[in-house]
Amino acid sequence: QRETWQEQRRVINGTINRLNSGTIKPLIQDLFQKVNLIRLRGPLCKSVMSAAISSPKYSDVYAAIIAVVNSKLPEVGELMVKRAILSFRRYYKQRDKASCQAVCVLLVHLFHQGVVHELIILQLLSVLLDGSKPTDDSVEVAVHVLQTAGQALLDSSSAGVRACTERMRSLLHEGHLNHRVEYRVEELLKARKNGFKDFPSIIEELDLVERDDQITFEITLDDDDIQKEDELDVFSFDSEIDEHEAEWKAIRAEILGEGDSSDDDDSDSDDGSDDDSSDDGDDEEEASASGENADTALVNIAGDATSKQVAVVEDLTEADLVHLRRTIYLTIMSSATFEECAHKLARIEIPPGRELELINMLIECCSQERTFLRYYGLIASRFCLLDDRWKDAFMMSFSEQYSTIHRLETNKLRNVAKLFAHLIHTDSMPWSVMHIIHLNEDETTSSSRIFIKIVIQEMAEAMGIAKLKRRFDTQDDEHKLWYAGMFPKDNVRNTRYAINFFTSIGLGPLTDDLREFLKNAPK
Repeated sequence: QRETWQEQRRVINGTINRLNSGTIKPLIQDLFQKVNLIRLRGPLCKSVMSAAISSPKYSDVYAAIIAVVNSKLPEVGELMVKRAILSFRRYYKQRDKASCQAVCVLLVHLFHQGVVHELIILQLLSVLLDGSKPTDDSVEVAVHVLQTAGQALLDSSSAGVRACTERMRSLLHEGHLNHRVEYRVEELLKARKNGFKDFPSIIEELDLVERDDQITFEITLDDDDIQKEDELDVFSFDSEIDEHEAEWKAIRAEILGEGDSSDDDDSDSDDGSDDDSSDDGDDEEEASASGENADTALVNIAGDATSKQVAVVEDLTEADLVHLRRTIYLTIMSSATFEECAHKLARIEIPPGRELELINMLIECCSQERTFLRYYGLIASRFCLLDDRWKDAFMMSFSEQYSTIHRLETNKLRNVAKLFAHLIHTDSMPWSVMHIIHLNEDETTSSSRIFIKIVIQEMAEAMGIAKLKRRFDTQDDEHKLWYAGMFPKDNVRNTRYAINFFTSIGLGPLTDDLREFLKNAPK
């Protein structure tokens, strides 16, 4: 086992050392045929990382081979991304500019290949340009990263590019940078005006994976649970080696499209044919043909690699749901404007019945902010206006949030209340949702009263108390039912309670009708 492991490790190192844009296709084929890439994923990632640091100009080629392997063996791509992030953290702390820049460039090319999300590139730029006075080295690395990633980022997050270039322009105006770094920043700003045309994101020879086959990892720079898994880099005895090798051969056959030919070979050997030499010749021809087909299937990855029947497996782990939530969260947090965020969220195919997943994530993100950001209200408004299914879902969410409002801390409660107040006073959500509010001592808690107070105060501030009063003093019988619980006339005790409540929060004029009712009520 050790000899086999060491031999395969040498194959990996030799393959990585010979990689370039012209040799990548046959070398990928050779790598899959000679190496168990599941068992030796540690040495593969280690070799790629070492090569990327020592030869940064070939980082796009190294990213391309990882992208191809990742499309078939996602555990390899995930390990590569984790190690790249950990390497960046280490080199950034050590202030090792050359290694830090090399790792950043590798991550950028992994982004070009669809292995990592755009958010991690924006996080890299944010870290490098963070602080009131970033160093010359960090600015220079940021310039190189933005030049390399700029063209792709313009398509996925133009606002992020704009924010980074504005930050660099302000650093240029402050005059604290070295003259050489200032020149680099000026060159970057010129490249930005041209749309980074001189810095293509990916060359044709390395565009090997179809977009539908790309597997993107949404690991972020600040994830706490990233493990380097160093134990994968060294040999360890496998007591079930035969079983694992058989599994790898089956996987390899499926990837390379060798399933049919291997089945034929097995049947021929079972028949005990004596014509070994002619069989060997046929096998060589078949292997050559299957190799060509496999090269096309592996590199283009345009269709299924095998025609075998696949059993339908029901996913009870809700992995798709977790992935959907993570995608929504990353989209919300990485967008610079509400239009960009709403556009990206609308493109996510959220199945009917799952609307509350997006709404709950939006509310959760909003509640986590230190103060209410209108950004979240505008996104919610846009969705309410997009389709009635979103409006209905927000109405359902209002009822759910109101009934469980006591679970929220005061600051979270305030942000959620302001979000719904925005939806109501902008008429994004119908005012009929307020029919669930029954303002009396028995049916409210301290939390729900704070919620009502903030909602009504925000509406009064946005609309003006006179306009708000006209909306509540409607003569429409149906509309009166919406506000009957908030302005109760069922008994004198509840009426007094509502009058005292609105008066105490500075909205006494809203209770003029209640005061008239109380005045004429029987003693």
